Amino acid sequence: MPELPEVETTRRGLQPLIMSRIIHRVDIHQSQLRWPIPDNIHDIENQSVTDIKRRGKYLIIGLSNQQHLLVHLGMSGSLSVLKQTETLKKHDHFVACLDNNTALRYHDPRRFG
Repeated sequence: MPELPEVETTRRGLQPLIMSRIIHRVDIHQSQLRWPIPDNIHDIENQSVTDIKRRGKYLIIGLSNQQHLLVHLGMSGSLSVLKQTETLKKHDHFVACLDNNTALRYHDPRRFG
């Protein structure tokens, strides 16, 4: 399970890669995680990332429309920023395509996030 230092390391690693980026599209490949992804997730499309914070083991990604994307890595989850053309892995459940041809991907083989 990612502990606080790993979550903070993830936050620090993501910050320079996603700050001020615009989320062009959201693709959901598995919506039944620990908590289902809400139907209004597409409201984050065309919004820019304004902040990324950590509160406990949660990552809170602030958006320009005053909404937030709340992420918990669960027991085995990870967030990474890859080229949009990178092959999708079996357990990539959530993909946010960004304006610089990269994608923020949530990967979790155990679906606990």
